Amino acid sequence: MLPLLYIVRHGQTDWNVEERLQGQADTDINAMGRAQADRNGRRLAGLIGDPAAFDFVASPLRRTCETMERVRVQMGLSPHGYSTEPCLKEVHFGDWQGLTYMELEAREPGCTKARAQRKWHFLPPGAEAESYELLALRVRVWLDALERPTICVTHGGVVRTVFHWVGGLSAEEAAEMHIPQDLILRVKDGGLEWL
Repeated sequence: MLPLLYIVRHGQTDWNVEERLQGQADTDINAMGRAQADRNGRRLAGLIGDPAAFDFVASPLRRTCETMERVRVQMGLSPHGYSTEPCLKEVHFGDWQGLTYMELEAREPGCTKARAQRKWHFLPPGAEAESYELLALRVRVWLDALERPTICVTHGGVVRTVFHWVGGLSAEEAAEMHIPQDLILRVKDGGLEWL
């Protein structure tokens, strides 16, 4: 059984607004993203009596680190008292990173349809590209190593894999989930709940 886990998706970025594939491109949160991070920090402050009982960990990308730092400040903590974990990086979109679906279709008509048909297993072009299936394997390594209650800031793809591994969603259902940036996912006693 996993220890108590609170998961926050990074705040909104301009690329989110533009529906541009971010993957592991290192982007920053925008004004809305900062407000979302602050709100989630205040919510966590109200949920957690003793932050010292928790580990704090984030994906090493800028958008997750800034979100974590803002969360911690809202909890009355030093912004820098957290670690980073490469296993929590977003899925790598390979050669597709930085492009919108419209731009991809203009380059190679029909390419996004192939992804939509097998989203969990689809591997974009590019040497570093990953499928959600590959992402899930590295996230599982992190989940299996958790020993203490944890607050985590990560990405939408990572949260989808948690719903697959912990929530029992099929790969297809998990791949299609909308992952909000203004809510917190609580993983407790094998159950998942948005707060």
